[in-house]
Amino acid sequence: MEAHGGVVDGNNAVKFLQQPVTVSVSPSPPPRHQNSAELGTVSQLLAGGIAGAFSKTCTAPLARLTILFQVQGMHSEGALLSRPCIWNEASRIVNEEGLRAFWKGNLVTIVHRLPYTAVNFYAYEQYKKLLKSIPSIEKNTGTAAADACMHFVGGGMAGITAATATYPLDLIRTRLAAQRSTIYYNGIWHALGTICRDEGVFGLYKGLGATLLGVGPSIAISFSVYETLRSYWKSHRPNDSTVMVSLACGSLSGIASSTVTFPLDLVRRRKQLEGVGGRARVYNSGLLGTLNHIMRTEGLRGLYRGILPEYYKVVPGVGIVFMTYETLKKLLSDPPCFSICEPSKLFGHPMKTN
Repeated sequence: MEAHGGVVDGNNAVKFLQQPVTVSVSPSPPPRHQNSAELGTVSQLLAGGIAGAFSKTCTAPLARLTILFQVQGMHSEGALLSRPCIWNEASRIVNEEGLRAFWKGNLVTIVHRLPYTAVNFYAYEQYKKLLKSIPSIEKNTGTAAADACMHFVGGGMAGITAATATYPLDLIRTRLAAQRSTIYYNGIWHALGTICRDEGVFGLYKGLGATLLGVGPSIAISFSVYETLRSYWKSHRPNDSTVMVSLACGSLSGIASSTVTFPLDLVRRRKQLEGVGGRARVYNSGLLGTLNHIMRTEGLRGLYRGILPEYYKVVPGVGIVFMTYETLKKLLSDPPCFSICEPSKLFGHPMKTN
């Protein structure tokens, strides 16, 4: 199956499954056409979910460092991190909490990331189909402007859809990862029950506004930069490894999107931690008021607290997501088949049969 711009088109899987097949080993019947779309959908969801969970697990230590730095100016204990240093904070975590503490909240991260990434990639494919059906875009399909618009808008809408659907898990993950010496939550279910009891159901959606405002541009920039770079690369060096191209372009797209949207992400984290353990509210205003408060009390650098570990996390993290997604989509869409597929197309040489 052919990959387009770093994200494999879901309808390619359907087209592949609906192509006439050559019986080479046994007269097994061809696959049913009515199940083709379903298999394509399952492949997209499974590949996207596994890719996101695997990436987050690999970069969990840097993700926790980013969160700790982002919230350092929020409460009084933030003074402990007045001069943020990745090595010093990493050493503190090991000495005070143990090595496993780097993965604190990683279970809920995986629980969150599986549906989030799956919905994100799947929604992206569906939004692209929807946008392609618009007459003005359909007429200009294949042009740079139309493709860029489709990737940007489709990516942004997919990000908003996925973030809204899975937001409570993201909030719980942030609170678990931000815990240091004082433990308020003992796990996913305990955190869920405690937040609902103390803050109400709407407490699970604190910071959603900043999230939606940031996730749309973030995903849109990530997808559009990724697909633009990948198309440019493949047009000039078509023989380069698809895996390496995906890894490099995915990493660069992650750096671009993180740089632009990091202040909104910082506000989101701080809003998510409002009211933890019955503490008083720190920010009593909306998004703009919170940004102004941080600028006034911490300066411009305060909006970018934790950007360094974020870069270290994004470079491998985003690259791993795209690389794993494409690899899994290809494996799931082109499985080894001994009865309905032509062996030479799968393996490049004749296959011995019994």
